[in-house]
Amino acid sequence: MLLKVSGNIQNTNVDAQLLLDRAMLDDLEGRALVTDTPWHSQASRFEGPLLRSVLESAGVTTDSIRVHALNGFVADIPVADVYRYDVILAMKQDGEAMSVRNFGPLFVLYPFDDHPELRNESVQFRSVWQVDAIEVP
Repeated sequence: MLLKVSGNIQNTNVDAQLLLDRAMLDDLEGRALVTDTPWHSQASRFEGPLLRSVLESAGVTTDSIRVHALNGFVADIPVADVYRYDVILAMKQDGEAMSVRNFGPLFVLYPFDDHPELRNESVQFRSVWQVDAIEVP
């Protein structure tokens, strides 16, 4: 299991949660995104499912989600963001699976280079790395 989605969701597979492994995430609609980030020294190619695809697979109908990282960091993300922008849940960087040491296993990534208005502190705060769970209030 790579990602746990829990809370107010319609589609579950284990104990009122949706548990997704790498293969299940790979099966969702995805995107490759080449972008600079505030945390990397140069642009990289990131790949992973669109975050909206993850939320749709869970049957999320709320206005916000809470994303949890392995280190205890938590950020609220407006669901509108994932429909306005092609936000991905990056699993690969430059063709390699992302390790915990390098922002993995999952990284909420906004298309910073495509939308300069995303280069602000609020969006950077929502760009959670080392994601392991999404809680739906």
